[in-house]
Amino acid sequence: MPSAKNILTLDSFNLWLGLTLVALLAGIGWLYLFYMAWAMDNMDTVSMWMPPLADTRPWYFYDFLMLFMMWAIMMLAMMLPTAIPVILVFMRLQKTRLQKQSHDQPLILASGIFILGYLAAWTCYSLAVSVVQWQLHKTGLLNPMMTSGNYLMSGLVLLLAGIYQWTPFKNSCLKYCRSPLAFLLAEWREGSWGSLRLGFRHGSYCVGCCAFLMAVLFAVGVMNMLWVLALTVFVALEKTLMPAKISSVLFGGLLFAWGLWWISLHWLA
Repeated sequence: MPSAKNILTLDSFNLWLGLTLVALLAGIGWLYLFYMAWAMDNMDTVSMWMPPLADTRPWYFYDFLMLFMMWAIMMLAMMLPTAIPVILVFMRLQKTRLQKQSHDQPLILASGIFILGYLAAWTCYSLAVSVVQWQLHKTGLLNPMMTSGNYLMSGLVLLLAGIYQWTPFKNSCLKYCRSPLAFLLAEWREGSWGSLRLGFRHGSYCVGCCAFLMAVLFAVGVMNMLWVLALTVFVALEKTLMPAKISSVLFGGLLFAWGLWWISLHWLA
């Protein structure tokens, strides 16, 4: 296992190659999201898939597949850029290992496998959250535009997201995102399977950190691009620069208060 003292600075070629890979994958995801948001606002000129309106027709496998693909691409676009710090640390550690063993495996290949493992964790989350959204559509709590008209449901989602920000489990998962070097050194495994496993484990901690934040989209609109961008920026800052009291206490409190407000609107209506 490489030690922290032996980490080498990435040369500019591998640095830019890694960043280009992340930018390419995330860029494709963002293009898809912006196109889908644009198409939803221009359905008179373009044809696109929309979730079936409750009680109008049954859900088919194709409908669920499209919903799952939307979430998987959305998680790729939102979460992969926030993983840049751990990807770069992984590349430095991997470069040290390859140099010690005089291995001719391209560094970018091992990095790609690590990224694949990371995205696999978020793909599993996408499958689970697609099942949830499917049920919300079937019960009419979400409309075909993937927005909520139910204050109680939206309020409960925000309330739970706020409470989750305060939990020890959330803070424990966030710790691994904020200290990628310590995580990688402790969990390091050799070989391609080791890289895949390492990426999946770190992605799983990332899911544990951000799962309820992503669920906020059920309250504000799944394809509300302003909130999609805002949550992406928040998660990136929470993993790197934002003090813990702001991300947990302050932001959690804001979500909690917002949730209470929407629940009160439900009872007052």
